Amino acid sequence: MSSFAFEQIGVIRSPYKEKFAVPRQPGLVKQGGGELHLLPPYNQAEAVRGLEAFSHLWVLFVFHQTMEGGWRPTVRPPRLGGNARMGVFATRSTFRPNPIGMSLVELNGIRCHKDQVILQLGSLDLVDGTPVVDIKPYLPFAEALPNAQASYAQQAPTADIPVFFTAEIEAQLATRYPQLKAFLVDVLAQDPRPAYRKDEEQGKTYAVWLLDFNVRWRVTDAGFEVFALEAR
Repeated sequence: MSSFAFEQIGVIRSPYKEKFAVPRQPGLVKQGGGELHLLPPYNQAEAVRGLEAFSHLWVLFVFHQTMEGGWRPTVRPPRLGGNARMGVFATRSTFRPNPIGMSLVELNGIRCHKDQVILQLGSLDLVDGTPVVDIKPYLPFAEALPNAQASYAQQAPTADIPVFFTAEIEAQLATRYPQLKAFLVDVLAQDPRPAYRKDEEQGKTYAVWLLDFNVRWRVTDAGFEVFALEAR
């Protein structure tokens, strides 16, 4: 059996500071853009020459926060409610024989200055600090297949959890962080809870680190209520 070694070419800078609440696919949270910073010796303007003419990229990365957990032959996809098992190769689970992921993201621009080469990305599904091992331009003629079959994931997941804020948080957002509200609504409406907790009782509280904030919310009969926003 052969073994391979890969060099890290870059690192992701993302609003998602932990695995919890990261969207399950790119494009689901429109406000959640980020950056890809190329690392030496790959941080050369010549290495991205011509890339600006492509609108989207495939980003190949390492599941660095779960790789120590090893792989599993079957997993429970969240899209199936966490109750049905599928073969790992029929899913995009992080628990794979090789902890490699791929994500299709929009390329919004490239900044090159001295030894910095930064790709500005649109909506992404990657945690801050994710190691990147390769990028490839997206080719619509070869990779956009509208008639393809995708089993249990043919359609995008619904994001229909109502998200609202206490009066105090509403005021805090309006006066200090007016651009933050839409992002929080988009992230929480995806319902980041594990599938087995979807039917839990009201009053359960959660917290997640997004951008520079510890966001805390509770489950209510009307949806999710954000009751604390603590700047770090």
